Amino acid sequence: MPLDRRTLMRGSAALAAAALAPRAAFAQAAAGPFTLAPLPYAANALEPHIDAKTMEIHHDRHHQAYVNNLNAAVKDHGQVAAMPLQDILAKLGEVPESVRTAIRNNGGGHANHTMFWQVMGPGGAGSPGSAPAGALAEAITRDLGGLDKLKTDFNGAGTRVFGSGWVFVTVTRDGKLAIESKPNQDTPLMEGKRVLFGNDVWEHAYYLTYQNRRPDYLAAWWNVVSWPKVGERYAAATAGTLTI
Repeated sequence: MPLDRRTLMRGSAALAAAALAPRAAFAQAAAGPFTLAPLPYAANALEPHIDAKTMEIHHDRHHQAYVNNLNAAVKDHGQVAAMPLQDILAKLGEVPESVRTAIRNNGGGHANHTMFWQVMGPGGAGSPGSAPAGALAEAITRDLGGLDKLKTDFNGAGTRVFGSGWVFVTVTRDGKLAIESKPNQDTPLMEGKRVLFGNDVWEHAYYLTYQNRRPDYLAAWWNVVSWPKVGERYAAATAGTLTI
């Protein structure tokens, strides 16, 4: 049947409203013990290196989906739901087999992204805090050959990840650093290690700006690393208080 003018106007208004509120539609949180914290800075704060739309989609949709799926996976497993996330990931072999893969993928995704937002911030090269300092700088020189070599080796490891995954710098209780990469949403936490910082090399982290140029994204990402935050994580690691 033909649509009358009033029906068309109502439909157009509904479409316009949906277009204006995509973030609200995708930010619906499932009930459970795990929650998504807001970004600690504005979505456009990391431009031009990471664009605002990528940050919104990455945080509000992708990360929220990991949280929702993780809550769904632990819903009927109270003992697992009551554990800190880093302990769940370190003891995946003890998690009920029926939800182990879901918890591996979504718990890893939640932990990785929580760390990711924390170690970035506005500023960039040449701004205060744009280089590691103190004990962190000493550890980078001692264990990784200095900042320039760290960047080269880290970017190389990230480029070599086949498909989707992450590249990390891990830290031991005595402050020793190492670079390692993981596929998908796996994390060194699953081996009882601690992550100092890491970069997401899934395409959703960079494709709107960099398309298939992952090396360009990896190189640009150093402009948004918050070395003061990484320094805080290093201090927490050596104090035994670093979690995810």
